[in-house]
Amino acid sequence: MAILINENTSVLVQGITGRTGAFGTRAMLEYGTKVVAGVTPGRKGETVWGVPVFNTVKEAVSEVGPIDLSVTFVPAPQVKDAVLEALEAGIKTIVIPAERVPLHDILTMVSYAKKVEARIIGPGSLGLISPGKASAGWIGGARELMDEAFRPGNVGVISRSGGGVTTVCWLLVQHGLGVSTAVHVGTEPIIGTTGAELLRLFQEDSETHAVAVFGEIGGLMEIEMAEVIKRGEFKKPLVVYIAGRMLPSGIRFSHASAIIERRADTAEYKEKMLTDVGAYVAKKPEELATITKHLVRR
Repeated sequence: MAILINENTSVLVQGITGRTGAFGTRAMLEYGTKVVAGVTPGRKGETVWGVPVFNTVKEAVSEVGPIDLSVTFVPAPQVKDAVLEALEAGIKTIVIPAERVPLHDILTMVSYAKKVEARIIGPGSLGLISPGKASAGWIGGARELMDEAFRPGNVGVISRSGGGVTTVCWLLVQHGLGVSTAVHVGTEPIIGTTGAELLRLFQEDSETHAVAVFGEIGGLMEIEMAEVIKRGEFKKPLVVYIAGRMLPSGIRFSHASAIIERRADTAEYKEKMLTDVGAYVAKKPEELATITKHLVRR
């Protein structure tokens, strides 16, 4: 089954005629993603890699039919307008690759998405992939790398790091495992879909037997995951690695959100919360694969 995207998911690309939009579109098409339309104001009638371009999202939906997911390859200052346009047109999943989106814009987008029962992945997300089915965004890089790192299987992957999501999937493959869906949640201090929300989706997915997480210091993602387990909303094996565990308070690591500001931000505190509810903690990335392999094959 996978979550959020599969071979039947219809995808729209906003900003399709730009350099990154065209690059991302080609990568998705080559992977087999069902990209049905693109949008760039004033460019209706053109095509990009055979995908028809429209002036507005509403126009695209009217012409090609219902669209499930949109990838917004637009600059950060334009993201809010693009996302709101997609949400107003009825699209229920929005992937935002752009980083440094203004905080107030993120709050506006996330609030409106919740109001219309839609989901935002990002900002700052490389995207998501259900191996062998479809991808959204520019996750994975070159096709030959994607084929090596992302193979179908029964492990869900959640990552706060773009590089981390590929690393975890590759490690799982090296240990004879595969992935149901891998999601890069994004790099901004506030993101649209949390790791805890993804755990609930993976719990409902019969194809996912365990979840591996590449976390970081800073933020509350792993604490929220522990709370989901404690409430009984996620019952499958969870294995978590937290990067930056040796850094002291006040030192930023990797992303804008990865900075220890209080006790609950530290790797030690997160690891204790996770182990207390029955999750498994990896002390180095490779252990994500070795521990997960033991759990799904026991």
